[in-house]
Amino acid sequence: MSSSLPADRPRRWSPRRWSLRARLVIGVVALLLIVCTAVGITTQLALRQYLIRQLDTSLTDAGHRSAMIAERPPPPPGRWVHPGPGPDFLDAPGQPPGTIAAIITDGNVDAGTLTKTGARAALTSTAKGQLAELPVDGRPHTLDVDGLGQYRVLAMRTWEGHEIITGLSLASVNATLLRVLVTFVVVAAAALVLATVAGLWVIRRALQPLYRVATTARAIADMPLHEGEVRLPVRVPDMDTNPRTEVGQMGGAINGMLEHIARALKSRQASETRVRQFVADASHELRTPLTSIRGYTELAQRAGGEVPDEVAHAMSRVASESNRMSTLVEDLLLLARLDSGRPLEAEPVDLCPLIVDTVSDAHVAGPDHHWNLELPEDPVYVLGDPARLQQVLVNLLANARNHTGPGTSVTTALGSEGGTSVLTVSDDGPGIPEALLPDIFERFARGDSSRSRRAGSTGLGLSIVDAVVKAHHGTIDVQSIPGRTAFTVRLPLCAQPAGVQELPTS
Repeated sequence: MSSSLPADRPRRWSPRRWSLRARLVIGVVALLLIVCTAVGITTQLALRQYLIRQLDTSLTDAGHRSAMIAERPPPPPGRWVHPGPGPDFLDAPGQPPGTIAAIITDGNVDAGTLTKTGARAALTSTAKGQLAELPVDGRPHTLDVDGLGQYRVLAMRTWEGHEIITGLSLASVNATLLRVLVTFVVVAAAALVLATVAGLWVIRRALQPLYRVATTARAIADMPLHEGEVRLPVRVPDMDTNPRTEVGQMGGAINGMLEHIARALKSRQASETRVRQFVADASHELRTPLTSIRGYTELAQRAGGEVPDEVAHAMSRVASESNRMSTLVEDLLLLARLDSGRPLEAEPVDLCPLIVDTVSDAHVAGPDHHWNLELPEDPVYVLGDPARLQQVLVNLLANARNHTGPGTSVTTALGSEGGTSVLTVSDDGPGIPEALLPDIFERFARGDSSRSRRAGSTGLGLSIVDAVVKAHHGTIDVQSIPGRTAFTVRLPLCAQPAGVQELPTS
């Protein structure tokens, strides 16, 4: 089974994953390496051509000198000729060590080489064959002489018809080129190291404005703008907003964007504040007429036997809907108080008896469900408002009861992790649709038919739970799959209050 990376996803070692500083430094060093390599190759080629030209000049002079000596009568014994292989002009005055000399007469090759000590040495039969095959054109050729190495050799014909061959070694040329190459490599390596260090320093300083802009953007990203934050005190420094530079243009654009965001957040916050104030005022004003409606309804129901059945049924419906609307108004007022930041009561609350009482009430309200309890042996204290904490559990249990069918098991478990209490309400019902999970704690959020609103539900239960838990500096999350839905509330633990005695266990 094979797989491939997405087309827009860079590979692990792709340059797209490198930082800008790394790419700049690597680019500069790579460019310098290419330039150094090109300069080195060009220098080596030019120097080799120059040295070979000089060697060819010496070779041509030696060849003409050898031809002149070969056409003269042989010198007296002992003048400069030493015994050994090779023609007489091999060790004539001016011939450098390593010289090759040969004379070919009627197919016979008389060849030899001059050693570093000035003595004559014979050539191998292979080397003589190589010399015999040279074109007699009076021009230098490069030849890898058997047993001696590379030579520049020249073959010319005398007036008497003899072939004179002279060769000079390329060893000195190659040695010079090698020394120059080693020197160049060492210097280039030192230059690359120095360029890397200097490039890191220069590029780091050049990118400092970009780092400051990134720091500003990161600070804005870390702000809780979704919670109503409207002040954006962070701005790109003025020194990084110079419109003449690329970074300055980006810094100026970011500052302009932040101004627009600040105005948008301020407008949004003002709009939300007006809406919440309107809801709070409307809810407060509705309490009085609702109280009157409920009172008159109760008064009319006392005389239920004196009115027709249709009127009695209508009055019962008015009472039911007024009670439901009163509950909605109270929920809206509670959310308004929490939104305004009014402090809740803060006292040590033992969650164990609170859970027992609330689950008992839920059992009475939903006898067709199975209600389970999992409590620790030791008390679990949190600092908070006992009425609001009980409302959290009431809403969670009512949510499980209203959105699951008869026979569903609902389990309430309490525990602790470190310094946090963990309260979990889970059921084995059909689960919450995945599309609803991100908005489940929003106000008036509705599910599908499997978890639809039932009679008495205002659509604010879970939003009240979320607001109360946050007011107690806690967190709530939900996990749901078909067959299991679990709401988990985490609240900070507090010390057991003084004077509270634990009940003895049998």
